[in-house]
Parts: sequence; structure tokens; C-alpha cells
Amino acid sequence: MTALDMVQDGSPVMNSGETPSPESARIFRLFGWIVLAIMTAFLLNNYLTYWQDLPGIAPIYGGAANGSLPVLWSWLQVGIYAVFLLGATAYVLKSGRSLREDSRTISDINAFLIRAAFFAVLIVGLTDAVISFLRIEDFLSGIVGEQLADNLGRARFRGPYVHMPLIALSVVIAAFTRTLGFTWLALLVVVAELLIVIGRFVFSYEQAFLADLVRFWYAALFLFASSYTLLEEGHVRVDVFYASFSPRTKGIVNAVGSVILGMSLCTVILVIGMGGKQNIINSPILTYETTQAGFGLFVKYLMAGFLGVFAVSMMIQFVSYFMDAVADVRGEPGGRDHESHSIQ
Repeated sequence: MTALDMVQDGSPVMNSGETPSPESARIFRLFGWIVLAIMTAFLLNNYLTYWQDLPGIAPIYGGAANGSLPVLWSWLQVGIYAVFLLGATAYVLKSGRSLREDSRTISDINAFLIRAAFFAVLIVGLTDAVISFLRIEDFLSGIVGEQLADNLGRARFRGPYVHMPLIALSVVIAAFTRTLGFTWLALLVVVAELLIVIGRFVFSYEQAFLADLVRFWYAALFLFASSYTLLEEGHVRVDVFYASFSPRTKGIVNAVGSVILGMSLCTVILVIGMGGKQNIINSPILTYETTQAGFGLFVKYLMAGFLGVFAVSMMIQFVSYFMDAVADVRGEPGGRDHESHSIQ
């Protein structure tokens, strides 16, 4: 036997220096998938509570109910947490995957979500800019008719009937492409700024929707690319001791940091931002909040949602990073270089 020696009772014992078995990593895999399960159940319950007027889980522990439905629905919403927790546990117990494999799978899921978010801000931004331009120049009613032009001037129409279908289309596009496109988004921000400069100083033409478009795209670039940068080790480390640590010690630092600093921050953002109907993420989205610029873009509510996308994508990536770090501690092969972006 080359990988394992067998003790007299037939149970396997790991030789020193050999790769740990996937079974011994189940506790760490279980932790990671449970974190993702709870987050997913929280997001689903947030939608059911504040978009579908279900009571939420607060009445179970004495809190105020949302809407007028009976408390029985609260127990059903609690059941969502139970279903996701059981699903995560069953997946971990039945699969014999390694930490590295789960880490890559979680990163791939996150990459898909971020791709969808990229295409959403690209398509929604361009479409909203065109609509705003046509409204300003009074071309819209001649193209789509007076009634539809009037409806497109209302956020509660443009949001659900223009933006949401475009976001759904973005999800479909993300399923068929493998590029994240943040380089192109950065270029588009520069092009939009250039159009503002040319319009202002060459043609004396300046409209609020162009500035809104720059802010919309720049906010997406900054917040959506954070998890991808974490995956690619693109965040610059300013450290005194880290570069001299052994791979195992680096793994411990990264694992502890992912939980204590990373996952906790994402949890705080989600709870504070989405813990109630009037919270800073939920409130703008539920009311399709817009700027006071008149003919600007109707995307302010989506920019509030960017913070939620940031927290969700970073939480997913921190779970992936945690599993990869624990794999480093355990000496599993296939680790990444954590030194390429360190400065001292």
C-alpha cells in the first residue's frame, strides 16, 4: 500500500507527509456550505417577506409580522432554512469531493453570478440612457406612442417592465459566455466620461443621464469586481510578517481572516441592509427609487442593490477562499500563490 497503512483492526491510518483524505475535510466543507445555505435562505425569505407580503419569521420570536397573512406562513418560511441546511448537509455527506474541488465549484458559481451582474449593468445602462435621451429630445412618443412614452417616464413601470426583463436576459447571456468583461466595463466608463467632456466643451450639450451612467457603471465596476479580484489574488497585501510565513501558516491566517473579517462583514451588510422593509438596501429597491435629476437614469434603486450584490458575491468568494486556505493548512496539492501581490 502506497497511500495508507492499515492497522490491525483494518481501519486506515494516514502516513506522515501524505495528502489528507477528503473525508477528514468534511467538517470544513460542511461549515462553508452551511454558510451559503443560510445566506440563500435569508435572501429567499427577504424576497417572500417584502415583495410577496409574507409575514416573515419575526412573529415566531415575538417580532412584528409583515403583511396580514397568518403566522403559519412564518413557520413555512422557517422551513426554508431547514430545507437549505439539510440540503447542504446531505450534499457534503454524500459527496467525497476535496476542499479544492468545492472551492473551485463555489468560485465558478460566483463567476456566473458576477457575469450576469456585469451584463445586467451594461444592458440596463445603455437601454436606460437611450430612453432618457429620447425623452429629453421628445422623440420617444413618436416612436412608441404617447401612452407608452408616459409609462416609461415612471419608475414603477420602467423598473419591472424594462429593467427586470433585461436582467433576466443578462442571466441567460451569462450562461453562454465565460468572460467577466470588467476590462470592457472600465473602458465604457472612460468612453462615457469622454462623451460628457466632448458634449460639454465641444457641443455645449450636457444631460444628467450621462453623469448617471458613469456613476452606475463605476459603482458596478468597483463593487462587482471585488470578489473576482479576491479570486485572482489581485488585492494588494500590505504586510510585515505574512510574506515570511510558511504555506501552512499563511493558510491559517487566510482561513481565520476569511471567517472573522470577511464573512462577518458580509453578514453585517446583509442584515443591516436587508433586515427590514425600510433598511438601506430594501427600501430603495421596493420603491424603485430614482434621482431628482428629472431626465436622468432610473437606476438609483439598482445601485442600492449593488451593495447587496457585493455582500453576496464576497460572501461566496470568502467561503471559497476559506476552503482553499484550509486545504493549504492540510497540505493538499494544487494551492495558489499568495505572494504575488504582497508589498512590504
